[in-house]
Amino acid sequence: MRLWWQDPFRMFQTNLREIDAGLDVESVLDYLEEFGADTWLLSVGGILSNYPTDLEFQTRNPYLAERPSGDLVGDAVKAAARRGIRVMGRMDFSKIDHRRAEAHPDWCFVGSSGARQVYNGLTSVCPSGDYYQAKLFEVLDEVLDRYPLDGFFCNWMSFNEVDYSRVYHGVCHCVACQERYDGVLPDDRDSPGYADWQRFSKEVLADLTGRIRDHLAARRPEAPLVLGDQADIVFHEANNAVGRRLWHHRTSESVSAAKTFRPTVPVLTNSVGFVDMPYRIASEDPHHFAQYLVQAIARGANPSTYIMGTPATTPYACLDVASHITRFHRDHAEVYRDLVPAAQTLLVRSERSRAEFEGLYLALLQRHVPFDVLPEHRLADVDLSRYQVVVLPDLGPVDLGTYDGAVVATGTTTVPALSVRPLARYETEAETRSLHLEGGVPVFGTFEVIEAPSDAEVALRALSRAPYGPPEKCYGHVPLDHPGMVKHGNVVLFPWTIGRAYREVGLSVHRDLFVDQVGGAMETDLPEQVEIVIGRSAAGFVVHLLNRSGDGDQRFAPPVRIGPGRLRVPAEVREVRALVAEEDLPVSDGWVQVPEIGLFDVLVCV
Repeated sequence: MRLWWQDPFRMFQTNLREIDAGLDVESVLDYLEEFGADTWLLSVGGILSNYPTDLEFQTRNPYLAERPSGDLVGDAVKAAARRGIRVMGRMDFSKIDHRRAEAHPDWCFVGSSGARQVYNGLTSVCPSGDYYQAKLFEVLDEVLDRYPLDGFFCNWMSFNEVDYSRVYHGVCHCVACQERYDGVLPDDRDSPGYADWQRFSKEVLADLTGRIRDHLAARRPEAPLVLGDQADIVFHEANNAVGRRLWHHRTSESVSAAKTFRPTVPVLTNSVGFVDMPYRIASEDPHHFAQYLVQAIARGANPSTYIMGTPATTPYACLDVASHITRFHRDHAEVYRDLVPAAQTLLVRSERSRAEFEGLYLALLQRHVPFDVLPEHRLADVDLSRYQVVVLPDLGPVDLGTYDGAVVATGTTTVPALSVRPLARYETEAETRSLHLEGGVPVFGTFEVIEAPSDAEVALRALSRAPYGPPEKCYGHVPLDHPGMVKHGNVVLFPWTIGRAYREVGLSVHRDLFVDQVGGAMETDLPEQVEIVIGRSAAGFVVHLLNRSGDGDQRFAPPVRIGPGRLRVPAEVREVRALVAEEDLPVSDGWVQVPEIGLFDVLVCV
């Protein structure tokens, strides 16, 4: 049986303050319908219950007294059902009030000093303790017994190392953690054994996620769990943060990582309408917010908009563009039904070298090579045979199993198909300063001095470092037998951080050396500011064209309209429709003329 959430849907979240319990349900539903949403994520229980709970360890919202029924959840579910709008429950079990913390100290987070974590009068709890491990299920049962909710989302399900003010509290040392953990608990991220504790904490959360999912499936199969990458619906929060460097492709990367791992599992991108948690009444810039949604739908995620309070209390400036994109998704639901990745190049996300990954990401995007992203730890979980090329950015030793396609590797990456002998490593700025390869290619970051197999093809030999000042002494770069590129069979290795070099310096020579070895670029005369994302859905071959001309320094500016331009489509394509431009595009000798692109366009090819 096909469940509702396996088809495209559009969510709107009202993250309610306790004073919002008297909201006008019909007015909110009017807004959601006009907005284009068909699913309402409503605050239901946990820290506060927006229904008349009878559980002694839960707290009824005192502002429910403003409602004649005394039951916000009940009113919302009934009214939404009359309109065909689904209601999902937002739950937050991360904190309890002081009275419950005093009665149940074993539920609480305890730092290495023995101190609890208290924030705005609420005490953080630990996922190892019985509040999560047992009481959570009692709450779900009470809610399910009363209301036919269409799904659940559990907020802030973590070990509370960091609080809302970004204060670091370290590793929990509660009784349950001490009993569960095999060994001595580390104090914090600088302590010995912290990596082992991270694995432990992930296992606890994964086990809890699985139990919640199984519990819901047994009680109400049509009510999915929205959470991590093992849930029924994978959750990604698209947000901004004051003081955090902006990675313009964060949403696209995150959705791609989820869809590459499990292509048929729905992803929900919950896009935050405010700038940052300390600035919850300040709207995100509309151009920034638009990128959350267009990147999400291009990669196959369901769009969601998240506001504080209600539309009446927080009319963010970004909501107009959010509604426009949400309605586009609604009006073209058949295009997004069963949309899965179709790229033939895989970029593995490095856990050790973020700059290397981002540089290669940008290189592929700008040269119009469609690609998918996969986290390094998921390599063994995916059938790699669907890719013609796998890109490995500075990963160290990698086992690709039975994969026999092409590999392009960089930095310290080694694969069995290309055995090299390491001789030395230059990794500090002083060690690589003035290091060039043949053709005047500068090296930045790390350079591995290697001996290649005798039958390998080598290129881009390193030149010995030489003085770079004063000008009268700037000579002496002698060719060495240290290759900057090695080819052996279907493996290409750049034994240096060519991606980091491109990310940090931006020389097109680095980008082009790398992408020329990857290949697979779409044929087009569109400029590099147009990102091409390809997929397949119930509607056919789908091409999203995203206008990245607004990617600015720590912001998204209004994009400059681009085009028209030519694009080659697959040989079997006979008809192409541009959805935003609302034009049928004639196919001539395999080419189409793409209309002018504003924020984005979508080509459906059949």
